[in-house]
Amino acid sequence: MSKLRVQSFSVSLDGFGAGPAQDLKNPLGVRGPELMEWVFPTRMFHAMHGGGDGGGETGIDNTMAEQGFSNLGAWILGRNMFGPVRGPWPDDSWKGWWGDEPPYHTPVFVLTHHPRPPLAMKGGTEFRFVTEGIHAALEQAKAAAGGRDVRLGGGVSTVRQYLQAGLIDELHLAVRPVLMGSGENLFQGLDLHALGYECHRSVPGERATHVFLRKRA
Repeated sequence: MSKLRVQSFSVSLDGFGAGPAQDLKNPLGVRGPELMEWVFPTRMFHAMHGGGDGGGETGIDNTMAEQGFSNLGAWILGRNMFGPVRGPWPDDSWKGWWGDEPPYHTPVFVLTHHPRPPLAMKGGTEFRFVTEGIHAALEQAKAAAGGRDVRLGGGVSTVRQYLQAGLIDELHLAVRPVLMGSGENLFQGLDLHALGYECHRSVPGERATHVFLRKRA
């Protein structure tokens, strides 16, 4: 059965999944890249963003990053994960942060309040823009996934909405040993235990501790 998974989602010790003041210059917010410093050295990251040079580390962090791409048939993203454009789309010129060939290689369902035609990219990625909300995006993503899993890529607000609705089956959080102090907090105001989640595994990596949550049976 298809699952909705959050994979390799980076958070600080104080629960922040993005820094403050996100914009085109700082897509992860001020100091946001510190949350991602566990994945930058991995072979997986080099393969996806470094031109396939064969470099990068192959330790625990890399293994965790690789597992996030197994058995995936579709993705769901919040609009901010697709781009910094706000309000109605001025045109079709913005095609995401990733260039001509994004790293998804599946249908990607982007949550937005403003309609836009589907956008086909190189490598099998097709962005489909969903205006009917989180449940509609999940229904469409599961249909497109063909029995494989759906990965919820973020950002923080989107993950929080799906958590609050109890729709996420599994979460892999990469907890970084940094204190952000401000930004977007993943856990604020959420009672994950009351929502039915439990921590069932944690694995220390080279630069992050990997914590796995799941819905209780």
